[in-house]
Amino acid sequence: MKKKYIIMLVIVLLIIIAVAGWFIYGKIQQNGREYEIEQIATGDYQYFILRQDGNYGVINRAGDIIIEPEYTNVIIPNPTKAVFVCYDQNSNTSVFNQNKEQILTEYNQIQPIRLKNVASDLMYEKNMLTYVQDEKIGLINLEGEVLADPIYETIEALPYKEGELLVTLDGKVGVMNNKGNYMVEPKYDQITVDNYTTEENGYRYAGYIISNTTDEGYRYGYINVNGDMILQPEYTEISRIIDIQDTNNIYLIVAQNGQYGMFKNQEQIIGNEYQSISYNSENNTLTLEKTKKFGVSTLEGNIIIPVEYSQIDSTGEYIYATNTEGTASVYKEDGSPAEIDSNVYILDTDNENYQIKIDTAQGSVYSILNQSGEQITATTYTYINYLYDNYFIVSVSGGKVGVINDKEEQVIPIQYDAIEKLSGTDYIITRLSENTSTQLYDKDFNQLCDMANAIVDVEDTYVKVYNDTETKYFDLAGNEIQNTQALPDNQIYAKSQDGKWGFVDKSGNVVVDYIYDKTTDLNAYGYAGILLDGKWGVVNSQGEVIVEPTYTFNARTEPEFIKEYYKVEYGYGEFYFTK
Repeated sequence: MKKKYIIMLVIVLLIIIAVAGWFIYGKIQQNGREYEIEQIATGDYQYFILRQDGNYGVINRAGDIIIEPEYTNVIIPNPTKAVFVCYDQNSNTSVFNQNKEQILTEYNQIQPIRLKNVASDLMYEKNMLTYVQDEKIGLINLEGEVLADPIYETIEALPYKEGELLVTLDGKVGVMNNKGNYMVEPKYDQITVDNYTTEENGYRYAGYIISNTTDEGYRYGYINVNGDMILQPEYTEISRIIDIQDTNNIYLIVAQNGQYGMFKNQEQIIGNEYQSISYNSENNTLTLEKTKKFGVSTLEGNIIIPVEYSQIDSTGEYIYATNTEGTASVYKEDGSPAEIDSNVYILDTDNENYQIKIDTAQGSVYSILNQSGEQITATTYTYINYLYDNYFIVSVSGGKVGVINDKEEQVIPIQYDAIEKLSGTDYIITRLSENTSTQLYDKDFNQLCDMANAIVDVEDTYVKVYNDTETKYFDLAGNEIQNTQALPDNQIYAKSQDGKWGFVDKSGNVVVDYIYDKTTDLNAYGYAGILLDGKWGVVNSQGEVIVEPTYTFNARTEPEFIKEYYKVEYGYGEFYFTK
C-alpha cells in the first residue's frame, strides 16, 4: 500500500506503516480463544464499488461490471471475496457473488459490520455479517457458516478493536470475537476498551473496562485481554496508564468517593487518598495531588518527592518542584537533588550519547549535550530534535531549519521551511516555500532530487517522487532507479522525450508515441493515465487507448483508473470508481 506525502510547512517526523503486498493474518491467542485479523494490501483487491448516475454496482479489477449499478448502496466487506451486499430503495439487502447469483438467501436482513475508530483502508469487518431471525440478531461468516446463533438484541463493532464485537444478550453486554467466542461474557451494562496500543499490534492487546449500574450510579471494573477479572466493578472511575508499554503488567488508576489510587494488576500500589494521579512518561513516575499539593511517586508506590509543592513539572530525566513562593527545586528521577539551574530542562534522546538542553531563562535556547553532560553546540538554536546517529534537526531565529552533526557542521543547510524523515526509509525530505520545491536526501545527506510541487509515494521496495511533468524512482538503498526496476512486472513503462511523454516496453521500444504532456506508469490493475491539454485519459497494459483524454481532476495526486473508470475518494478508507 502506498503512502503519499504532500509536505506541509511544519517540522514533523512521520510514522509510515508499510503494508505488505500479500495477505497478513494477525493471530490473537487469548486463553485458547484464537481469532484472526486479516490485513489486505490494496493491490490485492479484486472487486470495487461502481457509481453511475447516483446508483451503485460492482466492477472487478479488469473493469468488467459484475453487478449493474442499479442499487442505492453497495458494500463490499472484503474486496478479495465476491460477497456484495446490495441495498434497494427500501433499504432491503440482497447478497450476490461474482456470477451475479444471489447467495446467503437463507438469512434475513443481512448487514455488514462497520468498524468504529479503527485506522484501516477497509471500513467493515472482513469476514462477518449479521442477520435477523425472529427479531433477534445472529452472526455468520462470508461463506454463510453460523458463528453465533440469532439470540442477541444488538451486535456491533467494538470501538478500536477490529475482529471483536459488542453484543447485547438479555439487556447485558459482552464481547465476542470473529470466531464467535466470548472474550467477555455478556454480564455487564457497559464495556469500553482501555485504549492501550502498541506500534506493532495496535489495540489488539487492549483490555476491557466493564461497568454495572447501581443505586449510587455506575461502578467500574477491569477485565484483561485474556478474559481474567482484574478488578471487580466497584469503583467510580477506572483508567489504564496506556503510555507504559508493558504487556505483562497493567497499571490502573481507580477512584472511590472522589479519592484516587493505583493498582498494578490486582495489587493496590497506591491507596485511594489523592485528588489526582498522573503518569510522567519522561521519567516513569507518578505525580500525586492531595489538597492542592503535589509530589512524586515511583510506579511501585514509593514517595520520592513529598506531596508538599504547588506545582510539579517533569521534563526528561529531571523533575521540577515549585513551592508556594515560586521557587523551583530540581530533582533527578530517583528523587535525589539535581545540581542544575531550575530554568534549564534536559531532554533525553534515542541515543544515550546525547541529550538536548533547553534554557528557558534565555527564551528557550536549545543546545546539545554529550554523554558527559558537556554542551557541544555554540550556536543559539530555537529548536533541536534528534534525527539519528549523530545528526539533529535544528532551527534558528527566523524559523529556517536544517540538519547538523555533533560537530555542528551543517549537513543540510539551515535554509528550509520544513524537514521530515520518511520512517521505514533512510530518506529525508526538505521543502522551500518560496518556490514550493521539495528536495530528497539519502542517509548520507546527498541531495537526490529537487522537484517543484512534488508528491512522494513510499512503496514497499521504492520511493516515487513526482509532479505534473516528471517522475523519479529511488530504491530503499538511496539509488535512483528506472521505472523498469521499480515495476518489473509491468509490460509498458512511462517515458519522456523532448518534453513529451509516451510508453515503451522493457526493451525500450516505443509502444505509445511521445505525444502526451504526462503519463503515469501502469497501476496494480494494468491501467495507466495519459494527460493532454489538462485532461486525463486511460491506456491498458498493451498501450491501447481505452479513454481519450477527457477527464479533468482537481487533485494533485495522479489519478487511478480501472478501464474507463476513475477512482474517487470520499472519506477515509472509502472510495468508488466512476466515469
